[in-house]
Amino acid sequence: MKNRINDKIIQIEKFLEELYDNIPSNIDLEEYKRDIKTKAICERYFEKIVEAIVDLAFLVIKLKKFRIPEDDENSFIILEQNKIISQDLCFNLRKAKGMRNVIAHQYGIIDDEKGFLAIKEQLEEDTKEFIKSIELTLTC
Repeated sequence: MKNRINDKIIQIEKFLEELYDNIPSNIDLEEYKRDIKTKAICERYFEKIVEAIVDLAFLVIKLKKFRIPEDDENSFIILEQNKIISQDLCFNLRKAKGMRNVIAHQYGIIDDEKGFLAIKEQLEEDTKEFIKSIELTLTC
């Protein structure tokens, strides 16, 4: 099980690297809104990263024999309740999962500003914090 968890962490880190390798570091909101290709890349990688984070959450829940979540978002709540992740990170990951659902299922118009800010300012930080929390759990 720990090998599957480590493989998932490597996959997430690869997705993050590919995302940031494919978008200009100096891109601003207006350029992002105009650049359909960059938006598509960002949205697809956002979707892949969040889905992989959910997979990782479920692997940890299974390894630790925590209660089975009712849905994907509850996996983060279970990890927070068991002191694997912080309350703030749980909140952020649940928001990211909601945004991922909007992107993946095309529930409506994607708010470019929210998407841009999530990708430029929050995704990498939250993902790295989540991985660090999981790695700490594996060493205990």
